[in-house]
Formats: sequence, structure tokens, C-alpha cells
Amino acid sequence: MGEYFAILFGAIFIYNFVLTRFLGICPFLGVSKKIETSIGMGAAVIFVMTLAAIITWLIEFYILEPMSLEYLRTIAFILVIASLVQFVEMVIQKVSPALYEGLGVFLPLITTNCAVLGMAILNIQEKFNIIESIVHAIGAALGFTLALVILAGIRERLELAPLSKYYKGASVALITAGILSIAFQGFQGMM
Repeated sequence: MGEYFAILFGAIFIYNFVLTRFLGICPFLGVSKKIETSIGMGAAVIFVMTLAAIITWLIEFYILEPMSLEYLRTIAFILVIASLVQFVEMVIQKVSPALYEGLGVFLPLITTNCAVLGMAILNIQEKFNIIESIVHAIGAALGFTLALVILAGIRERLELAPLSKYYKGASVALITAGILSIAFQGFQGMM
């Protein structure tokens, strides 16, 4: 049980995919303007990452390795992720059209979100079993969501602050993301 907690805690805080591994930066900066859309994107990423971890693990250990087809790993994993994203996109469009409009182009971009592919490949490289892979995926997705919501909250507050025109928009988002990254580096010594 302690091992699972260590994987979960590590994926959320110590090896946060966005703020320490620098994976998934595009949706991190693109969808972090409002907290509401950040939470929706985070929920979509949690769903996609968790299912991708299960399916890619099964593909790796029941198809690719037994048939010595490991060289097809990246292509197979991208196909799995693209299929999952299409499924999530259809569900969100049907269930919450407002959230679908809010996420805009960033929802299909989960397909190319290197955080999802990175998580699937890391699960294989770290030789996680299927339960550890699921815990790692949930932790990575929660860490992604946490970083996204924190940045969105700060950006919403900064929109109301009397800042110079040079410190509005993308420039202040990048500065804030850098400060958040430094803050998350502080978790490195905990484990």
C-alpha cells in the first residue's frame, strides 16, 4: 500500500508532468485562462490517462512483447490515445456543449498531448505492473489537473490586477508557470 502511495504522491507533486517533466505544456498554457475549463480539461485528461494506462499496458505485455513488436510501441500507443480522445470528445459534446465550446481546439489536442504518451511509455520503462500503472496514470493526471487549476486561478486574479500592458496575457502566464515550476521543485527532497 505504501508503494502505491509513493507512486501517487510522486506523480502528483515530485515528478509532476507539467511543472517538473515539462510534458503537456500546450494545453497547460492554452486552457488555463478560466478555472471552469481547466477542471473540465483535467477531468478529460484523468479519464484518458487512466484508460490509456490500462489499454497500453495490455497491448505491451500481451501483444507487442510476445510478438517482439516493441518497435511499434509509439505508433500503437498513439492510436490508442487518439481513439480514447475521440470517444471523450463525443461524450463531452453530447453531455456538456458549453464545456465542449470552452475547451475548443484543446480537447482534440489531448491526442498530441505528450503527457499522455509520456505516461504510457514511462509505465513500461519503470516496469510497473498494471495496478502500479493505473495509480501512476491517476497521479500524473491529478498532477496535471492541479497545475492547470492553480495556474488558471492565478491568471483569473491577474486579469483583475492593475498590471502594465507588458505583463498581461502570455508573458505573465509564462512567468507564473516558471514560478510554479520552481515551487514544485521544492517537493524533490520529500522522497
